[in-house]
Amino acid sequence: MTTLEVLNAAASYLEKRGVESARLNAEHLLAHVLGMPRRIELYLQFERPLSEVERAPLRDLVKRRGEGVPLQHLLGEVEFCGRLFICDARALIPRPETELLVELVLKESGAAASILDVATGSGVIGLSLALSRPDVAVTLCDISPEALSLAAANAVRHGLADKVARKESDLFDAVEGIFDVIVSNPPYIPTSDISTLSREVKNDPVLALDGGADGLRIVERLVKDASGRISPGGLLAMEIGHDQASRVVEILKTHNFRDIVVHRDYQDVERFVFSRHG
Repeated sequence: MTTLEVLNAAASYLEKRGVESARLNAEHLLAHVLGMPRRIELYLQFERPLSEVERAPLRDLVKRRGEGVPLQHLLGEVEFCGRLFICDARALIPRPETELLVELVLKESGAAASILDVATGSGVIGLSLALSRPDVAVTLCDISPEALSLAAANAVRHGLADKVARKESDLFDAVEGIFDVIVSNPPYIPTSDISTLSREVKNDPVLALDGGADGLRIVERLVKDASGRISPGGLLAMEIGHDQASRVVEILKTHNFRDIVVHRDYQDVERFVFSRHG
């Protein structure tokens, strides 16, 4: 079978099993198996016959993708803010809209000297900020030792192992110091909604998704505790659920945060809340 024939067969298999963007998924998997850094290279080899040795690992990957294993887990990495990060089941898969959170923090952080990434997961937010602002001291914290080990691996990949601090901590419990910027993509999905998520999202750790009965249990704790761990005028930046902005604004006001701004994501959804303390 040629590259094109194998690609068409894989895409057809994935489409029948309800995988969105089946053709794109098939291209990524085949390029991965063939060791191509860019899937566009496939288009230059459509007529090349593929050996059984080349096709065998693809069959396994396509089968697993059809069963709902996320593409990012099969590839072992995900692109975020123009860089490749290790990605597996230890932490939430970074979403494209979260890149906007990083962009906004870079824009709003000004002369900040310290940044804390709370519930860091794979570390992509804090590490992206550290790579863009090498003059800033960045700390990553997460309650999950598995997630923190993934963040550590990503720090090594990007040459930040000795430059970014890491702390296993339930929010601020084990973290010391005051920070100019606190950024977080905390769990914010209501518990009752977890069962309705797509099979791909269900591969994310429940700990990284479940925000309690109303989705705001962690957010409320985060805001309350952040008020004592952020410098005067410091920036608190959070990603939130699509229908939570008005409630989060009220929580922030209760804990002496001001200059509250709600930012929309690429789909025009109220997704990020920025505020200053004091």
